[in-house]
Amino acid sequence: MQTKIKTILAILILFVSTSSCDDYLDLRPQDGIVRDEFWKTKEDVQAAVIGIYSSMLNPAMTRYLFMHGELRGGMVVEGINATDDQRDIMNTNVLPSNGLTDWSIFYSTINYCNTVIDLAPAVKNDDPTLTQTQLNHFLSEALAIRAYLYFTLARTFKDVPLKLKATLSDQDNFQIPTSPQAAIFEQVIKDLKLAETYAVEDYGDVPSNKGRITIYAINAMLADVYLWTENYQGALEATLKVTESKKFSLVDASASTWFNTVFANGNSTESIFELQYSRSNLGPFYTIFLLRPEFKAQALIMDEVYGIDFNNPDNKDIRGDEAALIGATGEIYKFTGLTNDDRKNLQDSDTHWFVYRYADVMLMQAEALARLGGEENGENALLNIEKIRENRNALLQTEQNVSSTDTNGLIDYILAERARELAFEGKRWYDVLRVARANNYERKQLLINLAITNAPPERQQSIIAKLQDPNSHYLPINTYELFTNKALVQNPFYK
Repeated sequence: MQTKIKTILAILILFVSTSSCDDYLDLRPQDGIVRDEFWKTKEDVQAAVIGIYSSMLNPAMTRYLFMHGELRGGMVVEGINATDDQRDIMNTNVLPSNGLTDWSIFYSTINYCNTVIDLAPAVKNDDPTLTQTQLNHFLSEALAIRAYLYFTLARTFKDVPLKLKATLSDQDNFQIPTSPQAAIFEQVIKDLKLAETYAVEDYGDVPSNKGRITIYAINAMLADVYLWTENYQGALEATLKVTESKKFSLVDASASTWFNTVFANGNSTESIFELQYSRSNLGPFYTIFLLRPEFKAQALIMDEVYGIDFNNPDNKDIRGDEAALIGATGEIYKFTGLTNDDRKNLQDSDTHWFVYRYADVMLMQAEALARLGGEENGENALLNIEKIRENRNALLQTEQNVSSTDTNGLIDYILAERARELAFEGKRWYDVLRVARANNYERKQLLINLAITNAPPERQQSIIAKLQDPNSHYLPINTYELFTNKALVQNPFYK
C-alpha cells in the first residue's frame, strides 16, 4: 500500500510539473512509470483524471487563457508591470520569438488526457471493480478537456499539431506536422459527441458538478465550436440542452450579494464549468491584477461598455464598477474582489476561472438564433438578451433598438452584451474573431476597429494593413518549436 501511495503521488507530480525543455511539445514521459508502476486499479485511473484537472489549475494555464482571449480584445491595456511580449501582442506586433506563443502547457495537459484515453480501458482487465460506466465517465472527462484545449489552440494559432495518442516512450515520434484548423474543429466535435454519450449529469455534490466535466459543460463547449464552424442549428440544439435542463439560473440581482455569490464564492446556479482554485491552490489573479499589475481595463470601459448614469450614481449595471473593474482606476476587480466594497486578502484569493457560465450559453443561443434568421428566432434572441440585461440592471443608455430580422444588428447587440457580461474572462478576442470570420470574413472590419482601439496613432495604418491578411489573426508558431520539430511550417503571415 505504501508503494502504491508513493506511485500515485509520483504520477500527480508528473502531471502538474513540466518536462525537460528539450522535449518537443513537452510530452515526453519518464520511461517506465506509465505502464510498469501504474494503471492497475480504478484508483490509478481516478488519480490520473485528477492529474488532468491539476494541470488545468496550473496558474500558467489560466494566465495563457486570459492573455490569449483578452490582450487583442480591446478591453485590456498594459499595467505598470506588463512585459514587452505582452505589449507586443496588444499592439499587433507579434514575432515568433514572443514567449506568449509557447503552447507547451496546452500539449502537456493534452498528453495527460491522451494517456487516460489510451491506458484506462485496459485497467478493467486488472481491476474488476472498475465498471464500464465508471470507465466511460473518466473517459468523458479526458475527451472533453482534450477537446477544449484543441479548440483553444485552433482559435489561437489556427493550424496546430493534432496528436491523439499518448506519448509513452522516448522512442515516440516527435516530428508532427500541423493539421488544418478545420480538421482540428472536426476532431473537437467528434471528441465532444463521444464524451457526451459517456458523460456524468450529476456527481452528487456542487463543487464536483461545477468543477468537473458534466454533460452540460460538454453541451456548452459543443455550442461554442458549432458557432465557430457556422453550424448554427447544431449550436442552438446544444444550448437548448443546457437551458431546458432547468439545472441553471441567473442569480437574483436584487440581492446585494450577487458579485460575491457568482464570482468571489463561485459554483453558483450560474456556473457550468469553473476551474476550482482554493486557499491551498491559489490562482494567479491577485498578483497580475493587483500586487504587480500586468493588465488593467481600457480607460473607456465604463463609458462605452457599461454606461454611467450621471444623474443617479446608484443606478448602475451590476456587472461594471466594483464588479468587473474599479471604474476610477481601471483595476480589474472580477477575480480579486470579495464584495463590491472589499477585496480578498492574498491568502484568500481563490476566485475560480470561469470557463462557461449560464449567461454565456444564453448569449450563444441568441447568436445561433440570430444567425438562423426569421422574425421568431430574432425575437427569441432579443428575449435572451433582455433577460440578462434586466437581471443585471443594464442601463438604458446601453440598450439597442434592433429589429428582430436585422441579423447583423442582433449580432452587434450580442457582442456588446457579451463584452458586459464576460469582461476579462478570456472571451473577447475570440468573440470578435468568430463574428468577423463568418461568411468568408464578411465583417473583417470589426477586427480592425478592435485592434486600433488602443493603438498609438502612428501605428494604426500598419495595424490596419496587417489585419487585411486573415493569417495575421492568429499567433505564430514559436521559434523554438520550429527548431525542434522540422515537420512544422510557420503560419504564412510570419514567414
